[in-house]
Amino acid sequence: MPYDNNQELFPVVDEEGNITGAATRGECHNGSRLLHPVVHLHVFNSHGELYLQKRPTWKDIQPDKWDTAVGGHIDLGEDVETALHREAREELGITEFTPRRVTHYVFESDRERELVFVHTTVYDGDIHPSEELDGGRFWSVDEIRHHLGKGVFTPNFEGEIEKVLSEITAH
Repeated sequence: MPYDNNQELFPVVDEEGNITGAATRGECHNGSRLLHPVVHLHVFNSHGELYLQKRPTWKDIQPDKWDTAVGGHIDLGEDVETALHREAREELGITEFTPRRVTHYVFESDRERELVFVHTTVYDGDIHPSEELDGGRFWSVDEIRHHLGKGVFTPNFEGEIEKVLSEITAH
């Protein structure tokens, strides 16, 4: 079974994304509240449906929840764009896409603090979820709204979905 590497090094950042140090995944996820950067990519198809990944049982944060199509930590020494493309390739096998930056914000839970860089893209190619995921599928916007607040999605996803949907409809 795959597992999260608690010794993996993450940058520690301020709220503007400036690197102030480094810490392990274990340190960042143990309640220390060290701010570390992550990327999210919301993948829409041309029909307006949104692909969501299912987080596997073994994940240390939010297991068994539906989540943003692509989400991952920015590695030490990596920029946002590089991390976004790496995570899309690793998680879904997507290599050719044009991301649109939506926003960034600080997400806080009892275990961690993340500086989240949110992007969207429209993609109609093949998607091949990796073993890092427990699969995934496209959801209609109505289906997503019906399940909000019912414990189906991660708190991160629920906190940013309306902003993402308003950004998509504006373009």
